[in-house]
Order: sequence, then C-alpha cells, then structure tokens
Amino acid sequence: MRLNSFLASCGVASRRKSELVIFSGRVQINGKIILMPFYDVKDDDVVTVDGQKVSLPEKFLYYVLNKPAGYVCAVSDKYDPVILDLLPDKNDARLFPVGRLDKDSEGLIIVTNDGKFTQSVLHPSSNIKKTYEALLNLPVNDKKLSIWQRGFKNSDGHLLKPLSVKILKREPENFWVSVEIIEGLKREVRLMARNAGFNVKRLIRRKIGKMTLKDLAVGDFVELSISDLQYKIFSGGTV
Repeated sequence: MRLNSFLASCGVASRRKSELVIFSGRVQINGKIILMPFYDVKDDDVVTVDGQKVSLPEKFLYYVLNKPAGYVCAVSDKYDPVILDLLPDKNDARLFPVGRLDKDSEGLIIVTNDGKFTQSVLHPSSNIKKTYEALLNLPVNDKKLSIWQRGFKNSDGHLLKPLSVKILKREPENFWVSVEIIEGLKREVRLMARNAGFNVKRLIRRKIGKMTLKDLAVGDFVELSISDLQYKIFSGGTV
C-alpha cells in the first residue's frame, strides 16, 4: 500500500494531508525518515508518525462452523483439539468463539475477532434464539414432554426452561426432539433432558437466530461478511 494511503487508512489524516505530513519529515519507516508519498509499505514495516507507531485498523473476520463432537470451544486447550484448529492459520487475527458448545455437542458455532459483534449476539436484549436437535436414550411420551416443557430450577436457583420442545419426525421414531432456548447456559439442554428422565446421546445446534445449518458438512466452515452473517441470523438464511 502506498504510504499516503496507508496513513489515511490509519486515521492520521486525509490522503492529501498525509502527503504534507510525509513531506515535513514526520514519518519514519523502520527508523528511517521517508519523504515519498508513494513509498510501498510492506506488511512487516514499522511506521511511525512523530515517533508514535501507527497501524491499520484490525480486519474483522467472521466464520461459521459445523462443529464436530470432540472439539472444545476455546482458543487453546491442553488436552483436546479446539475449534480454531478447523480454520485456516489465522493466529494473528486473535479469533475466538461466540458463545460455546460443549465438547460432545455438534453444530453451528460462530468464530470471529469482532468483540462488538459478539456482544450484540450474546447480550440477552438481542433475544437471539438457539435451536437444538437432541437424540435421546429413551422414547418421548406426553408426560415426559410436559415435565421438560415445565422446566426446573438448578442448584443456583436458576429456572431452566425451554421456549419450546417438540418431537421430530425422524428415525428412530420418538427419540429425536427439537429444543429452542434463548439463554444458552452451560449444558442447559442436557440438564433439562436429565430432569425429564433422559440422557442425550447426540446434540446438534441447528439454528442461531434464523440462521440454519443445512449444507455445511461436519468440520467444515464458511467465511461470511458481517452483513451476510447478520442477515442470516436476523432475517433468515442457511449455511
């Protein structure tokens, strides 16, 4: 990138005014004064203005993954593979997962380096629902479904209650349910299932908001722009 454009992108001044900053001898690259506005700035160059380092704004990245079981939703882990291992080598981007899925769960997870976006998705005021599909160890009946729908208080006194729980038409019949929640507390779906008398054999997050997992194979990912991602979450779309 040309030096005048680089300075403008860093917020030093407009491109034209950045040229005046350069001509005045206030800009150094790797410790040397540069007086050429069209100097080609390399990725590893250290650029300073009046002795203060300047750099381009961080580029935000947005990935949607179909998480496999066995991966941890963390940046690093001493014992298990993490979901960042499924992405291209983006160590410099400081990526992190948006929310979590436990190690044994599968399905949709967003990975980004945009903290503001993350807060907008996770904050309760956004009312973004998450939809899970759970394979149970026992068939569901109306009594068990009523217990699940009623919810229960955990050891902290917090009410764990789904927005909805429905039997899915899928083999094996009456073993699959769709569970819609909004908070996403740790192991919430599994805890609700246990309270209703079930163990969860497989758990897949199918939807975040209105974004639906459809085409992504297990372990695959897609990179989206923030506008595409927000549209899929709030207006509807598939990955």
